[in-house]
Amino acid sequence: MAVAKAMARNPTLDGASEDTRDAPSYGRILKSSALIGAASLVNIGIGMVRTKAMALLLGPSGVGLLGLYSAIFDLAQSIAGMGIVSSGVRQIAEAAGSGETARIAHTAAVLRRTTWFLGVFGAVLLAALAVPVSRLSFGDADHAGAIALLALAVLCRVVSDGQGALIQGLRRIGDLAKLGMLAALYSTLIGVPIVYALGEAGVVPSLVAVALASFATSCWYSRKVRFPAVQFKALQLRREQMALLRLGFAFMASGLMMMGTAYLIRILLLRQFGPAAAGLYQAAWTLGGLYVGLVLQAMGADFYPRLTAVAQDDPQCNRLVNEQAHVSLLLAGPGAIATLALAPWVLHLFYAAEFQGAVEVLRWLCLGMMLRIVSWPMGFIILAKGAQGWFFWSETLWTLVYLALAWLGVERHGLAGAGMAFALAYVFHCLMVYAIARRLSGFAWSAANVRANLLYLPLIAVVFGGCYGLPGDAALAVGLAATAWGGAYSLRSLTTLVPPDRLPRRFRPILGGLDALSVRRAPAQVAKTPAFLAKLGFALMIATVFGMWVHWYGRNYDWTQDEAWPILELPIRWQSAIKDEYYG
Repeated sequence: MAVAKAMARNPTLDGASEDTRDAPSYGRILKSSALIGAASLVNIGIGMVRTKAMALLLGPSGVGLLGLYSAIFDLAQSIAGMGIVSSGVRQIAEAAGSGETARIAHTAAVLRRTTWFLGVFGAVLLAALAVPVSRLSFGDADHAGAIALLALAVLCRVVSDGQGALIQGLRRIGDLAKLGMLAALYSTLIGVPIVYALGEAGVVPSLVAVALASFATSCWYSRKVRFPAVQFKALQLRREQMALLRLGFAFMASGLMMMGTAYLIRILLLRQFGPAAAGLYQAAWTLGGLYVGLVLQAMGADFYPRLTAVAQDDPQCNRLVNEQAHVSLLLAGPGAIATLALAPWVLHLFYAAEFQGAVEVLRWLCLGMMLRIVSWPMGFIILAKGAQGWFFWSETLWTLVYLALAWLGVERHGLAGAGMAFALAYVFHCLMVYAIARRLSGFAWSAANVRANLLYLPLIAVVFGGCYGLPGDAALAVGLAATAWGGAYSLRSLTTLVPPDRLPRRFRPILGGLDALSVRRAPAQVAKTPAFLAKLGFALMIATVFGMWVHWYGRNYDWTQDEAWPILELPIRWQSAIKDEYYG
């Protein structure tokens, strides 16, 4: 059988690879991250062209309109999908772990039929509710026709996601990466020309055309793995589908709440500040998750099926989560710091000068994204164990907290308040998910994770503070220094964790110089390198905080009249020079 041959070629499909047993899984994590990450980098490059083109063609108001239609599309897809992606991945991964071809074929057939049923149901439902959705979103029924057209995109998206769940559950990471790259390519090569030709009227047709192309591609890749024919009786099929949907209900509710929250926040901004504010928020949201999304995609693609295979073994489950969290933080930290520090330039590069109003909200979103990297690996414990009740109620509570914070933030701080709400909501999310994971599996952070979190989280907070507490050039210098430090620390830590022969081939040219240094140096010296870099990072944080205090004191008091602090003579002179330059 083709399934058996595929499993023979890829022993990781059986869910019992060496990485899910006693050996550390750092090598496996890096390999999957390299594959998905390389695809995501291509996606980022393509997305950079697409977002720049859309910004130039549509402007802030048009981008806001695109964001609203996208939110409606995502919300409808989340309702129609009924969590079929997450529950399908889990069911397929369990079937693949058994090594039984018949069981895999049976589960795949149920998944495919269920996605077609849900896709048709969701499309009909959205078309039927096009008028009320238009009135809720835009205040009138003028957009009902465009929303009804989105129904076709919903059908294609639900079926495509079901095919993707099959590919992911079998851990065919290469095919999954290709699907992502092709989807990004379609969005640019198909979507941009349609918008160019039709302007704002082409926003919805572009979404539909891209969904159709992605649907055709997902069908092609899912059929590369052939299954024996499976016969169902009507009662048996309904029973299997209900089991799949019951498992997916909590996943669907979570996705629905997330999409609904994003939709409501955009509506709040649209009603209070107009389409331009919604466009600025959409731009900040896209860029805030651009790099971090690379790490999260790799986490969901390979980590979730691997964790499901050992979900009932608490020590192994906790070890995998700690290792995934450690590598994810090392990979995401430098990028999040760079995005925060270079926010004005990133917005200008990806969008246009009119989008500079999104700088502040983008910085707050970067803080929240960093906390998302911390909390997500723990959240996968809940998913892998199938704890539907814990998952549903925790997501409900987090959504309510997020919406309350967003409402208060936007009322008091305007557009930036939406970003503040996201960051504060993920502080709550980290604490909540940690408590649940500890109850379900006895999870506790490893010493390595504690050290990494104590370095990266305060550092990004200090860089954030420097953007407001230091002059522009000084804040930029601190951000660049923190980014360089983060890159060096992460690279050095990764080469310490993973033996050279287990490094992904794509990483070896980058890490080759560091490996060569390791060979020429004594093992004890190599082991001390991350510790030295950690001390350097703390020194950078202390110097930045001190500089912010000097800057604040100099703006509010006259240093030259304070003779009680001769030790501060050098900072006094530095501060006087800054005052002369920036404040005359």
